Amino acid sequence: MIELNHFLLVGVITAAALYWWSALAAREVALRAVRRHCEELDLQILDDGLVLRRIWMKRDGRGRQCLWRTYHFEFSVTGGERYHGQIVTLANRVEAIHLPPYRSRPELH
Repeated sequence: MIELNHFLLVGVITAAALYWWSALAAREVALRAVRRHCEELDLQILDDGLVLRRIWMKRDGRGRQCLWRTYHFEFSVTGGERYHGQIVTLANRVEAIHLPPYRSRPELH
């Protein structure tokens, strides 16, 4: 006989699996966007990775509750210095990419 505890356990496992799958998809979207953005600006993304810094709930344009995630990453102009950037996603959509002021590449004469 199936007890209520079994249903609860299956529900918790399913919710955890759905969250994990959603987190992987959002991270991949963010990483592709950061790579593309850095390539357009002739910057190098360092360590080829993102670090999840914040996660919270926010409503999207349709009024649905979605996960809002903030990732941090490091980039460089010449490879000798490190700058810290940030990308924000809502569900699987990039909301913003923030880069601090950075020293531009020296002109070659």
